[in-house]
Amino acid sequence: MKIIELDLTGCKYLEEIHERIRVAFDFPEWYGKNWDAFWDLLWSECDASKVIIKGEHSLPSEFSESVSTMHKILDEKILFNKSHKFNIFSYEILN
Repeated sequence: MKIIELDLTGCKYLEEIHERIRVAFDFPEWYGKNWDAFWDLLWSECDASKVIIKGEHSLPSEFSESVSTMHKILDEKILFNKSHKFNIFSYEILN
């Protein structure tokens, strides 16, 4: 079971959030640092079974839409894996 820990504590810019995603998910340097790129690489490059997200609640309110988008993408992966009987995938948000 591979677990990815994504710590968003103290992020002040959207690019910083995406850089932390790139590092945590071990995405390549050419990761586009946008939600379309996250979606693409999550499906093609991520072999983790669980993602633990830390520090999400410490982000400024201006990032609430971005956080919602990230959750939506992760939720879509959960549903797809479940419906196609692929490896279990989940995420957890820690305070």
